[in-house]
Amino acid sequence: MKTKSVILVSLMLSQVALAERYMVTFKSHDLHQELVSKNNSMQLQSYMAAKGYALTVDKIQSHLSAINTSIVKDLTPGQIESLKKNSNVLFVEKEVKRPLPFKVGIFKKPILNEQSFRFFEQDRPWGINAINTGITWNVTSGGAGARVLILDTGIDRDHPAVRPNLENARDFVGDDQAGYAYKDTVGHGTHVAGTIAGVLERSGFSGVAPTAHILAGRVCAEDGCSNIAIAEGINWGIEQKVDVISMSLGGIWSPMAERVAVKAAYDAGITLVAASGNDGNGTVGFPAALPECIAVGAVDSKMHRAEFSQFGPELAVVAPGVEVTSSVPLGTGREALLKVSIDGVNFTKIKGSSMQGSKTVLRPLTGDIVYVGLGSKDDFKNVNAEGKIALIKRGELKFVEKVENAIEAKAAAVIVFNNEPGMLNAMLTEDGTEKAIGAYMVEQTVGEAFLMQLQASPAVQVQHVSLITNYASMNGTSMATPHVSGVVALMKSVNKALTPAQVKAILMDTAKKVSDDTENQTGAGVVQADMAVRAALAARLSPAP
Repeated sequence: MKTKSVILVSLMLSQVALAERYMVTFKSHDLHQELVSKNNSMQLQSYMAAKGYALTVDKIQSHLSAINTSIVKDLTPGQIESLKKNSNVLFVEKEVKRPLPFKVGIFKKPILNEQSFRFFEQDRPWGINAINTGITWNVTSGGAGARVLILDTGIDRDHPAVRPNLENARDFVGDDQAGYAYKDTVGHGTHVAGTIAGVLERSGFSGVAPTAHILAGRVCAEDGCSNIAIAEGINWGIEQKVDVISMSLGGIWSPMAERVAVKAAYDAGITLVAASGNDGNGTVGFPAALPECIAVGAVDSKMHRAEFSQFGPELAVVAPGVEVTSSVPLGTGREALLKVSIDGVNFTKIKGSSMQGSKTVLRPLTGDIVYVGLGSKDDFKNVNAEGKIALIKRGELKFVEKVENAIEAKAAAVIVFNNEPGMLNAMLTEDGTEKAIGAYMVEQTVGEAFLMQLQASPAVQVQHVSLITNYASMNGTSMATPHVSGVVALMKSVNKALTPAQVKAILMDTAKKVSDDTENQTGAGVVQADMAVRAALAARLSPAP
């Protein structure tokens, strides 16, 4: 009997999983409103029959009036073909999901009972200063009155950095997740929100526009971003009359539904900002490549193009996108606190980061350092790493392979040092699981200093502990995009009359050129908040004749 019940439940779940949704977009607003205006099922069914719409009332899920579209479900092949041939229908598009274009280095299991929730940088995130944001806050009041819609993985409504500015939020995924519907379980949306409009905290943390209003639309989940969800989100933004729609998402193609929604938002006077993509090639992803969008690439703290940042003729500007620290869902951030001691001398703090998926070490542990090369199985055979902290150089093997080899060798922890300048946010797992030992990343210079000390003195110890935080550092054009969205919010706070075309022109005209390449790898340059706000204000005070 139990087996039959399991089979029945499985069949039911399979049927639910196979349910398909479609967007039916009409050729005009009037045609769509005729459909929407029918007050009861009988009127609606009669109207659809008269118009030759091969639909029954029970097939209609919702209407997106701003983009002349209805969402329908479970159509037969015959119904689909009939709708496509109808002279009133612009197109019919099946729901598809693009993979998440990003990997997020948060710990999926939040820890909420440790009192270490703070922002660990001594100053505000570097990108805020790099684009000259702070000096605009007097004239813009930090973006007061501007409203930004973030289409992403949702938001943590309880995070102190974003809660004061969160005006509204909705879920368009519809997966009945635990908690509230728009809850961010991925971490990406909350990070983006903090960069755009995180409040100015005493700790130093701030977003680009710390008083702008946030609207959050959850359009992406673990299994990807739905074209229908994105269209629903943009439709909501049009209805809400937001100033900016920020999209740190995308892919190699643009569904027709997305194109129509983006065009409708643009025509409604909304500025759309989107990420160029993280594959490092010379093709800008979609929707960023659409002419109505402002395509944003990423640079590092030295103002060099990030190696992952996609580029091409559509790229408008670039912004900070490497080691960007911002808010993440409560308790899901980890900060590595590493201290080194030479020959028993007092411990000195060194910079490091916890690898996502490594063990959360809640109490300080101390161990001897031993160098294990690249961390291969053969490297560990030549070293006694049992109970010690394995120092490993980045390269050749995946991070997870190095850590698993260390676990097999009974090492107490792992420190991987970079093989090039800068810090790296490393990931061991993507499913929320944790490895059995703590694993940390340090910069190349730190690792090389370790090697020199080991040659001079074998008595090198490291104390390590994981500090639980509400913040994390991430890389990607997804992190660059909210910097630009925030700047647009600052511009709109002083001049609501700016059109999307004017906003884009000002951003590009005032950007700081950082490259003379012929491939448009950094667009017009790094966005400059102060110059952009000044130009926006000048346009208000001296409007064109």
